Amino acid sequence: MTDDVRRDLGGMPDRWDRLWTPHRQPYLAGESRPAHDEAGEECPFCRAALQVEGEGLVVRRGALAYVVLNLFPYNSGHLLVCPYRHVADYADLDETEMAEIGRLTQQAMTTLRQVSRAQGFNIGMNQGKVGGAGIAGHLHQHVVPRWGGDTNFLPVVGQTKTMPQLLEETCAILTEAWAAD
Repeated sequence: MTDDVRRDLGGMPDRWDRLWTPHRQPYLAGESRPAHDEAGEECPFCRAALQVEGEGLVVRRGALAYVVLNLFPYNSGHLLVCPYRHVADYADLDETEMAEIGRLTQQAMTTLRQVSRAQGFNIGMNQGKVGGAGIAGHLHQHVVPRWGGDTNFLPVVGQTKTMPQLLEETCAILTEAWAAD
């Protein structure tokens, strides 16, 4: 890398090489976030639920909820379990929606262990903007597969994550494995 590319804010050369991730810029700029998520308008989760099979990243559908790959994943296989109903707060789910989200989460873990040998998971929901929800208007539960040593210096120092598989490939593998159940 040339010194003119490797400069800190003061204009001096630094010793860091960088991995650029321009595909994340639309997310950071808010382009993929809904403009009117309170009423469900422009909601990416409502749009994903309406996609026909093979168009989009939905890997499993239930009666009241579905599973979709995260467009901006932390790890390969990062899934989101979403109710079809546009609801923001976990306390507003009814018993059957909660049960199906739980079942789909269990199935997601089983499928991810089968296809990618996931050794652990981060599972959770961010509620409300101040709780960290990027899309606060539509509840979604994260299922993030983890492996020993999957976090190294890149995310910590370089704020960069390497992804070993394209989303479309991950979607095809998970959809096929889930259908085999």
